[in-house]
Amino acid sequence: MDFTENYILQDNQVLLRPLTSEDYDLLVPYALSEPDTWKYSVSELIGEKGMRDYINEALQQRNCQSSYPFIVYDKIAGQYIGCTRLYDIQIKHKTTQLGYTWYSKASIGTGINKHCKYLLLKFAFETLALERVEFRADLRNELSIAAMKSIGCKVEGILRKSLVLSDGNRRDSIILSILKPEWESGIKTSLEKRL
Repeated sequence: MDFTENYILQDNQVLLRPLTSEDYDLLVPYALSEPDTWKYSVSELIGEKGMRDYINEALQQRNCQSSYPFIVYDKIAGQYIGCTRLYDIQIKHKTTQLGYTWYSKASIGTGINKHCKYLLLKFAFETLALERVEFRADLRNELSIAAMKSIGCKVEGILRKSLVLSDGNRRDSIILSILKPEWESGIKTSLEKRL
């Protein structure tokens, strides 16, 4: 994977482009007005500092070649509405995690998530030739877990008290994944029919 290349992923509803520091002004309104968006996040994105830290961390991970963050543009609404990324990218082992995903409240339930996941999975399996994409979520985040299962993710297990939340409490994390043969033998086609 070339971390210096600016990969653009898009379909008829959504465009994913590499996150830049200039995107702060596009995203900070969500950190100021929608604090519940990060209820289950290990990153505290509330307020201007929270969004600045989130973007800086994402870009630093890209520079270290362990993450590739995207900003999400909703073509139907005509606005930037969130972020997502591939992270813990391990080229040697042909695996990555897909996460740090958040969308504006108005975007939830519009199908944006399925479009984004389809584009990212296609990119991971077909462009990057990875063999495994992993997903993690706070075990209490039923909406996120249901969304992952709905695209074909298989539950692998639970990491108990695996991460510290911004409030100091520890969370249990559910692990799900999609393997390349699963993508090729049905998940891709199933997602395409639902888009």
